[in-house]
Amino acid sequence: MDSLFGEVGVCACAVAPYLDLFMVVALCALLMAGFPVAFSLAGTALIFAVIGLALGVFDLSYILPFPQRIFGAVTNTSLIAVPMFVLMGVILEKSKIAEELLDEMAKLFGSLPGGLGVSVTLVGALLAASTGIVGATVVTMGLLSLPTMLRRGYDPAFASGSIAAAGTLGQIIPPSVVLILLGDVISNAYQKAQLERGVFAPETVSVGDLFAGALIPGLMLVALYLAYQLCVAFLAPRKAPAIPAAELGSRAEVWRAAMRTLPAPVLLIVAVLGSILAGVATPTEAASVGAIGALLIAGIRLAPKRGLLSARFFILLSAAAIVALLALNSLVDLRLGREAPSNADQIAVLAAFALCAAIPVGLITSLDLLRREKALASVVDQTTRVTTMVFTILIGAALFSLVFRGLGGDEMIEAALEALPGGAFGAMLGVMAVMFLLGFFLDFIEITFVVVPLVAPALLALGLDPVWLGVMMAVNLQTSFLTPPFGFALFYLRGVAPASVTTGQIYRGAVPFIVLQLVALALLAAFPPLATWLPDQVYKD
Repeated sequence: MDSLFGEVGVCACAVAPYLDLFMVVALCALLMAGFPVAFSLAGTALIFAVIGLALGVFDLSYILPFPQRIFGAVTNTSLIAVPMFVLMGVILEKSKIAEELLDEMAKLFGSLPGGLGVSVTLVGALLAASTGIVGATVVTMGLLSLPTMLRRGYDPAFASGSIAAAGTLGQIIPPSVVLILLGDVISNAYQKAQLERGVFAPETVSVGDLFAGALIPGLMLVALYLAYQLCVAFLAPRKAPAIPAAELGSRAEVWRAAMRTLPAPVLLIVAVLGSILAGVATPTEAASVGAIGALLIAGIRLAPKRGLLSARFFILLSAAAIVALLALNSLVDLRLGREAPSNADQIAVLAAFALCAAIPVGLITSLDLLRREKALASVVDQTTRVTTMVFTILIGAALFSLVFRGLGGDEMIEAALEALPGGAFGAMLGVMAVMFLLGFFLDFIEITFVVVPLVAPALLALGLDPVWLGVMMAVNLQTSFLTPPFGFALFYLRGVAPASVTTGQIYRGAVPFIVLQLVALALLAAFPPLATWLPDQVYKD
């Protein structure tokens, strides 16, 4: 019996140094088995914490900060932007903006070879910059554009790939939920890396930095998609034929219709991105502006046009009040509590109060119109579901990272990255390769909350630029939506595609766009200023 216990003790001592590695393997097994992500993270962490305590290799003090982590997560001002941007996207989805954009873009470019594919990509880019929700974009375009493309003789694989890839642009073109989550993780990792190097006044990385850094790479990816589609149309015209111009109506009619549809989403994009890049608003503040703007756009579309004091009048009054308030704030000092303000300043402050009082009138009217259309409940439900999912996974990932760190996982990762050939660049390539492979099986939230916090501090400690690294990871995470067998964009499209389109055709159509994303990743790796130039110009001292 003593010998048996002795053998068990020897085995336990042999296993103890590798608990951190076994912890990761166990988590991957649970996720592959289909268990909920948040509970898999927290459950794996608790089980291995108990095992570590039993073997004497884990200190309970590592998980004592867990309540503070939860409190910090739910009070993080950057993460508050997540529900606001999700709300903005859901409202625009329910207001049928995407349907009109697809219809008008198809008329504008349909007479060109590959024109329907081009219109899908351009609409995907517009929706990405105004909604950022992959599922809604792919489903909408799959329902509306895919049958039209197939009816016009487009190759099923090419049409499916174009729609799935265009839908994923919302993950890299800001405002993007991926960039918000990555911005928070990268910021924490960057501060930790600086503190470990003895920098006790660490610099910070904001979500705005990542938004600015991702803008040029996002547009570059759109350009790559368009170039590929035009090349296919030129080299293999049977795969992407043009629509006879006579069927699309006169050019003047098409332009008039487009001008009725395009201004609303374009103005919303300018308001959200422009306020962030101009430094007028933080991403969280811009997210609230976007949600309010989307609500007013939805209200305008649903409001009847008759009557002087109709719903449309009150909505337009609120929109005008917002514009006037922004203009007043840029021209006059509206701060309260100043000593001896001038009469003009006092009048301006009273005018600002009046404008603020006018804004809720249009918002309440828009909410009532959504309620009458039976869309308000689904908007609230979908926003709550997505937000709850994100924060629940965040809490589970926080516990996982604390236990992993307590088991020595940080040292293991640092040693592994330092052992890779090529120094910092080689370590970055190794991490990118691992994230790309994980994208075949995990979605972007799981990789962001589980993998990035583990590898980012070690990479940043090697001297990599945090904005460049964050944008590289964002582009890499975008591929997880297209990589079979578990690419979410492929699943969304499979759910709405006609029965004549096979799953194999959808997968085959996604492959060229995955290659294009890898090309974009290679260009970013070779030319870091693609990601760092704009933030330096916008936020430089």
